[in-house]
Amino acid sequence: MIPPITQQQVRAKARSAEPFEGPELLRFAPEALKANLALVDLVREWARKAATPAKVALAWLPAKKPWIVPIPGTTKLQRLDEDLGVLSLAFTSKDLREIDEAASKIEVQGARLPPAVLAMSGR
Repeated sequence: MIPPITQQQVRAKARSAEPFEGPELLRFAPEALKANLALVDLVREWARKAATPAKVALAWLPAKKPWIVPIPGTTKLQRLDEDLGVLSLAFTSKDLREIDEAASKIEVQGARLPPAVLAMSGR
């Protein structure tokens, strides 16, 4: 999970050649970013069919594994209300197969978190 402030940086610069400043974001390093944008494009494609990219991202994992509870990273009540719209977003089994098939073809580059953080989590 990327901290909310970092998510703002990611959204603002995801398609930019400018390097990120701040936390070590290995998945957003210049060499990894280009490959990882394919996943962003996949979420955007599904968002055109169903909702916003944020709603698709928040709804996809619980649709696959009901015990997963996404935590919207917002400090604004309006955004939280928007994020709660995922409760009305339902993926069919066919939708999930299509998303999973497309996502399985994308090799995510870079570590999820810096090594020091992963070490603290026991992973």
